Amino acid sequence: MELYDLISDYLNDSNVSLKPLITYFLNEVMEQEAIEQSGAGKHERSITRTAHRNGYRDRSLTTRHGELTLKKPQLRDFPFTTQVFERYSRTEKAIENAIVESYVQGVSTRKVEKIISQLGVESISRSRVSRIAQDLDKTVHGFMNKPIEHEIKYLYVDATYLKVRDRVRYVNKAVFIVAGVKNDGYREILGVKIADSEEAMFWEEMFTDLKKRGLRGVELVISDGHKGIQRAVERQFLGASWQMCMVHLERLILKKLPRKHHKEAMESFKEVQDDQTKLLGLMVEWDRPGFEKAAETIERFQHGLTNYQAFPKEHWKRIKTTNMVEILNKEVKRRSKVVGAFPNDESLMRLVVAVLIDQNENWITGNRYLTMED
Repeated sequence: MELYDLISDYLNDSNVSLKPLITYFLNEVMEQEAIEQSGAGKHERSITRTAHRNGYRDRSLTTRHGELTLKKPQLRDFPFTTQVFERYSRTEKAIENAIVESYVQGVSTRKVEKIISQLGVESISRSRVSRIAQDLDKTVHGFMNKPIEHEIKYLYVDATYLKVRDRVRYVNKAVFIVAGVKNDGYREILGVKIADSEEAMFWEEMFTDLKKRGLRGVELVISDGHKGIQRAVERQFLGASWQMCMVHLERLILKKLPRKHHKEAMESFKEVQDDQTKLLGLMVEWDRPGFEKAAETIERFQHGLTNYQAFPKEHWKRIKTTNMVEILNKEVKRRSKVVGAFPNDESLMRLVVAVLIDQNENWITGNRYLTMED
């Protein structure tokens, strides 16, 4: 439909035709963004071109005028980014909810008041907060209870820490995100939960819930060194192995060493980290003054250091760390920064899940993460 037709329809029936007009406008915004990012127009020959076009992908966008179906341009050489979904996404609504809820509860600051004015929120009431929260809670519930339809070969678990108000004080809470690689090689975010304990029981409950939703086929679980996770994996996934994230292991080793030994230790560790025999040999070599605690760290996790090697070598780089989930954690941190501290657990979950839904849509419709055997 041409712009002239859209305008004519709007003048005749603005209520019905506003959605196609907004759709047209936002598609044009993304088209201009694609031109700027690629350095050239569609099919244009230009020495300033930095990327080639790769068609479009349909993306839904929920706005105050209803759900729109937009055509998001794709670039072949690097990911296309757009402000359209940043400005209108569920995440923005979740951020607004967290800020407004804090304001209503009387914990506002100058910073919050400034953000409130930027959001254009002139009148704030508990009923308004409640309406926004109810809408977001439906989204959270739907995501947390969606069926897991494919077998998950590799399961990743990692945490991010966010500040939440608990009565009159603020505390840091761990939010654990569980993601996996499906049997077709695509990634999927499977669950998220605020930790109320680090014991095995917490993890068994979380894994049990995932299994009720359809989780199956798990062969390798990658996480940090939580003992509770290790014990839960042994009980919940018979025949599966647990892999200590090698990046987390590096961090733990460095914590156990004086700074003057960091460079020497990391050089030695990186040389042998893919060889279990040499790793255990390093543990013996480090049984000397200044290195004893680092050696004990390797010993503590020795049965979970090289389990990734039982799988195809082309997968090793991506299944021996939790980097896949740490990227999600960074995005959650980035988007929650404007909130500062959340007024309660529910508000925190609304924002985290909103961010994860957006990321999950990119994962399941984007490029394959691993090439899996047929």
